[in-house]
Amino acid sequence: MSAVTAGGAAGPTPPADKRKSVTGTRKAVAAAFLLPALVLLGALVVYPIGYSLQRSFFDQSGSGFAGLGNYREIFTDDTILTAVKNNAIWVVVAPTLATALGLIFAVLTERVRWGTAFKLVVFMPMAISMLAAGIIFRLVYEQDPERGVANAVWVGVHDTFEGSAGFPKAHPLPAHPLKAAGGGAFVTKEPVTATAPVRLPLVGVAPAKMPSDARPAKTPVPGDGRITGTAWLDFTKGGGGRPNTIDPKELGLKGITVEAVKDGTVVAEARAGADGTFTLPAEAEGALLRLPAENFREPYNGVNWLGPNLVTPAIIGSYVWMWAGFAMVLIAAGLASVPRELLEAARVDGANEWQVFRKVTVPLLAPVLAVVLVTLMINVLKIFDLVFIIAPGSSQDDANVLALQLYRSSFGTDAHPGLGSAIAVLLLLLVLPVMFFNIRRMRREGRR
Repeated sequence: MSAVTAGGAAGPTPPADKRKSVTGTRKAVAAAFLLPALVLLGALVVYPIGYSLQRSFFDQSGSGFAGLGNYREIFTDDTILTAVKNNAIWVVVAPTLATALGLIFAVLTERVRWGTAFKLVVFMPMAISMLAAGIIFRLVYEQDPERGVANAVWVGVHDTFEGSAGFPKAHPLPAHPLKAAGGGAFVTKEPVTATAPVRLPLVGVAPAKMPSDARPAKTPVPGDGRITGTAWLDFTKGGGGRPNTIDPKELGLKGITVEAVKDGTVVAEARAGADGTFTLPAEAEGALLRLPAENFREPYNGVNWLGPNLVTPAIIGSYVWMWAGFAMVLIAAGLASVPRELLEAARVDGANEWQVFRKVTVPLLAPVLAVVLVTLMINVLKIFDLVFIIAPGSSQDDANVLALQLYRSSFGTDAHPGLGSAIAVLLLLLVLPVMFFNIRRMRREGRR
């Protein structure tokens, strides 16, 4: 065979073994360039995997062969089983929610003028590290409504429909004409009469917590056979007041409920005014006056988000807050490549927007949705930072996941490297099927 030279003359073709590779260099040179990367891959990936696999078959000290004992402990220890169960919840719930929200955001913001600004805001949490996000949501989920944003909103909504008690810590002194009646209520020691106004003094309410429109308490004038009285805060700011006596600077307990009880039955009820005075009908003559427990119940402090029952959903919520923007950006990129004529054709054929979305948009976005879903599934299988930071010590066992248990078993106070290595191998085995599915999908897409 011959080859044409630059001058047009034919020359001999070089032998096949002398030809250069596609890269323009000899294979030995290409291998030399790849060698540093292969060495790093072996040192940082292959060797740790092999060593972890070997170490998982040994006991805590590493000197005795344990066989499958460490793997058996994974599926018999209650703490590790909780981690496995929570990991299953994470894999099913978190990627699904993040992908669904990303799809909704991408579709709804496609036609609005400020869609780009909205996408920027939703994507911004991706710039925050897991550590910072964990600290943020540890504060968001604080039980105290004055510190935790979630409970501040929840308590505000709750109190809009169901008001809280006005005097949660109020109580009488031993010298007062009131005594405990059980269940948090208080009752007068003697039956009341219409001839003398009833005095219902209480203490234990901070002046700053009193109603803003409460006025100085006063003694009502009795008459017409009705029962009159005053409920007030028997405390003078700065001192100098007398117990069981209405002093000039003492305020009425506005809104407190007073019941007249005869033979265990409530025969009349009244609420105190701004100056603490109240009036009951003549039927209350000879009854005992009771201040029901509803006056003194503790205020609603919201939901214990980081308690044993809600800690995992709460942490999943913080994860979705971070990764919904990632899903939205990828899905929006896929949505931009969807042929618009197909959407318009569906609308011309009479399909409404929901049918276009469900039967045209979503099927066309299926490859992109698969990429997002698989990526997030791999991500949540190794979730660690958020759980470690957000979950308090009292409920960390309830929020436990495999990556956290791997850390605790390998580096905790009672470290068991063999068990930690077995958990690491289990995590690898869980990730491999998802990775193989992703690789097959990408190859299948490449052949189209």
